[in-house]
Amino acid sequence: MTTVTGRQSLLAPDTTPAALATLTDEISATAVEYDRSAAIPEAGLRVAQRGGYLTATVAGRYGGPELSHREVVRILASIGEGDPSVALIAANNLAAHQAQAVNRGWPENLYAELVRRSAEQPTLVNVIRAEPELGAPARGGLPATTARRTAEGWILNGRKTFATGGTALAYHLVWARTDENPVRVGHFIVPADSDGITWHDTWDHLGLRASNTHDVTYTNVVVAEDNLIEIPFREGVYRDPASASGPTSFGHVALYVGVARAARRAFADFARTRVPAALGHPIADTERIRTVAGEIEAQIVQAETLLDGTLRRVEAGEGIAAESLSLVKVLIARSVVTAVQTAVAALGNAALTRHNPLERHLRDVLCVRVHPPQEDTVLLAAGRAVLRATDRPAG
Repeated sequence: MTTVTGRQSLLAPDTTPAALATLTDEISATAVEYDRSAAIPEAGLRVAQRGGYLTATVAGRYGGPELSHREVVRILASIGEGDPSVALIAANNLAAHQAQAVNRGWPENLYAELVRRSAEQPTLVNVIRAEPELGAPARGGLPATTARRTAEGWILNGRKTFATGGTALAYHLVWARTDENPVRVGHFIVPADSDGITWHDTWDHLGLRASNTHDVTYTNVVVAEDNLIEIPFREGVYRDPASASGPTSFGHVALYVGVARAARRAFADFARTRVPAALGHPIADTERIRTVAGEIEAQIVQAETLLDGTLRRVEAGEGIAAESLSLVKVLIARSVVTAVQTAVAALGNAALTRHNPLERHLRDVLCVRVHPPQEDTVLLAAGRAVLRATDRPAG
């Protein structure tokens, strides 16, 4: 890496189809190993970092490539096809850099240090939000985690759950409220090597096992005064940013498009090599399996078209309501789940054995439903909007 006018010059990732296919293949080489061990997927993260894929959203003013939303989702779909645990960690990291590109929430010197380290090795950031009592904050409420004001800065205390990245993180963006009157809410930038951070190995999940989405406790953690990215109250009410979708949030759903593609590949590989004695030729030659393959393809094409088409509209400057963006995410999630379930249902027992990649892809793709906003809240908001728009006074 070289420096340009005092800034770190980051590698611009290659997003050509050939390069992304190579990225998928290299990351997939260790996916089974990490799924079994549930260890941090270090090999896959190193592959992504070496290609510049973990810093693709760093703004140009910081020496980054500042790729578009469409390019980012292509990257995450390709990583997700290789290993969705790597992709989830990458998506969170890219979203953090994307937020800084837009909002400039980090102290400049601290962010410059993050960029410098990121050029040398995977240097990961994630927003740490969910709590044992509250659950996911997208459904409302304020955090129990508190930041107490001191003369030097803040003292942070609280417990978080589902903190993806675990001990691989370099910085935590901890969602907390201050002890001030009036209260403020925001993300506190906490270096991962700060005293008072304790990880709890609670992640024993069906899917995305290598994502290391453990619980973490903050006990009297000292945070610098400027390390607060405040989330404003609007109209006197705290509205959580995760309660509605924006273009950046499409990175999460994109990685599951990659899982559906991996399932398509696994289905085709099995169908071409499975030759039942009573049939005498591969099941891929039967109309039944060809029809199933067509249905899988239809679901993936639908998901890809919704993903790319919606972001094209956003980049063209069309004003798309957050409720509509959330509905698109729901439809993509439905498509990728259906694609994988269709493959598994057609192959039966063979697809549910751990020797078959489809078993892992099924477990992983089901996790698409947990990302906020969840389907029921999206449909409720959309229904309310429709009924408000069509309601007319009697007479």
